Amino acid sequence: MDIDFAALTEHQRYKLMASLIVPRPIALVTTIGPDGVVNAAPFSMFNMLGEEPPIVMISVNRLQDGVLKDTAANIVRTGEFVVHLPDEDTAEQMHRCGDRHPPHVSELDLVGFTALPSNAVKPPRIAEAPVAFECTLWEKLETTSRQIFIGQVRWMHARDELIDTENWRVRLQNYFPIGRFGASFYVKTRERYSLAAQGAARSTSIDEI
Repeated sequence: MDIDFAALTEHQRYKLMASLIVPRPIALVTTIGPDGVVNAAPFSMFNMLGEEPPIVMISVNRLQDGVLKDTAANIVRTGEFVVHLPDEDTAEQMHRCGDRHPPHVSELDLVGFTALPSNAVKPPRIAEAPVAFECTLWEKLETTSRQIFIGQVRWMHARDELIDTENWRVRLQNYFPIGRFGASFYVKTRERYSLAAQGAARSTSIDEI
């Protein structure tokens, strides 16, 4: 099957790409509105881009009338945001943060998340999230349909049992993030396996990488 993308509509291209490029990690992003209200919204067009500098990317679509989403408008104005990685325990609340609300309404209050002060930026982090990256804006790109924000990670927060700080390994036996699988479908990440040589697979536990 050969498909000419130039012959498809924007929506058709989105459906194909978003349903085939899966699973995708999810960024639950907090920002501060002009009136001080904390906004929280999930984005699955998200990933790590590099470690020197440590940068991540989130892609935020424009609304149908061309107006920026609250997250995008807040990042443009302040240059600050916090990226959280939702897990199985926070999945339902994360998904509900995607509902559209007026800018003066905080999604944290609606879904029952707890805000904690960040160390390097003004937007707070979410206490219930297993991981949070405090970011400042590194670069912004614009397309017809989206604004793409590249953020530099300034500070990271993680649950106490998640990271071995002596060997700097993540204890995956305590970490169960979810991925986006298109539309309102998600996947769990509990089924893990190694493709390394048999000896190498035995030398490093998949739960300590």
